[in-house]
Amino acid sequence: MAAKPSYQLFDITLARRTQVSASLVRFTFTGPDVGHMATYAPDQRVKLFFPEGGGSLDPLFEIAKLEEHDWYGAYRALPDAQRPSARTYTIRALRPEKAEVDVEFVLHGDNGPASRWAMRARPGDRLAMTAPDANVEGPKLGYEWKPPKGVRRILIIADETALPAAAGILETLDDLPLKPRVEALFEVPRTDDVQPLPQAAKLRWLARDAESSCQHGELLMRALRDIDLQKEIVALGGNPSSATKGSEDEQNEDESAPLWEPATLDDSAPFYAWIAAETKVAMKLRRYLVNECGLPKQYVTSMGYWRKEKANG
Repeated sequence: MAAKPSYQLFDITLARRTQVSASLVRFTFTGPDVGHMATYAPDQRVKLFFPEGGGSLDPLFEIAKLEEHDWYGAYRALPDAQRPSARTYTIRALRPEKAEVDVEFVLHGDNGPASRWAMRARPGDRLAMTAPDANVEGPKLGYEWKPPKGVRRILIIADETALPAAAGILETLDDLPLKPRVEALFEVPRTDDVQPLPQAAKLRWLARDAESSCQHGELLMRALRDIDLQKEIVALGGNPSSATKGSEDEQNEDESAPLWEPATLDDSAPFYAWIAAETKVAMKLRRYLVNECGLPKQYVTSMGYWRKEKANG
C-alpha cells in the first residue's frame, strides 16, 4: 500500500481579512481539520484553489476522497471546466489550537483568479488548500529556509510576493544557535507598504513609488551593490578573485525555465543568502553574488516566486 502523502487537501473558510499595508492583505482561514495542519519553516509553501465563474470546489473534494488522499491526482482528473485554478502561497502563521491559518496576498488588480478572489473575498467564502498534515509521518517538505547552524552572516532579499515568508524568517532569527549578522532588503510597490517587523536584522525598505521610472527589482540590485560583500566574503573564506563575470554556466542558463536553486551546504557554512522575487530579478541577484562577489553558489538559495510575463495571479 502506497504511503499517505504528507500534503493533504484541507477544506477552509475565510474567517476574517486584515489590511497589513497598502498592497498586502492577510486572510485568516479556519476549517474542521486545520488543527491537523503543520508548518515546518517560515517559508512553508501551500497551494490554494480558487473556484471561478460560480464554480464549486465539491468535485475536487469528492474525487480526493476516492483517490485515497491523492489530492494532485484528484485535481488533474477533473475536467477542464471543473478544475479550479491553483496558486502557491506561504503560510504566514498557523494556530492549530484555534484551527486558524493566515495567508497574505499582494493586491494587484483584477488580473487573475487569486487576485480577483482577494479583491472580493468576504468572511464565509470557501477555498481548498493543500498543506502538510501533522498526523502523517514522512519527510518534511515544502520549504527552503535552512540556515546552517554555524552561520555567521545572513542576507535576505525579497520583493513583495516573498515578503510574508521573509517577515516570518525575521521572527525566527532569535531561534538560531548563534547570533549571525543579518541584513534584509525588501522591495515593495509603495512607501506605505512598510510595516513594523522584528529588529533582529538590519532592514532596508525600498519603495518603487519613491523613484521615477523604476523597474521591478532595480532597487534590490542597487541596494545589494551598495553592500561591500567582497570584503565580507574574503573574511568568511570566499575567493572573489576566482569569480568569473558571465561564467559559462550562468550564460547558458535557460531564462524561460522556473528558477528554484536551493543552497547545498553543511552546518559549518559561514554565509547564507535567501533570495525570493520575480524570476529574472532573483536570477540577476544570484548571478551578482556568485559571479561578481565570489560567493560560493552552494551558499545561495534563489527562488522565482513569479514571472513578470505571466503575472496573472
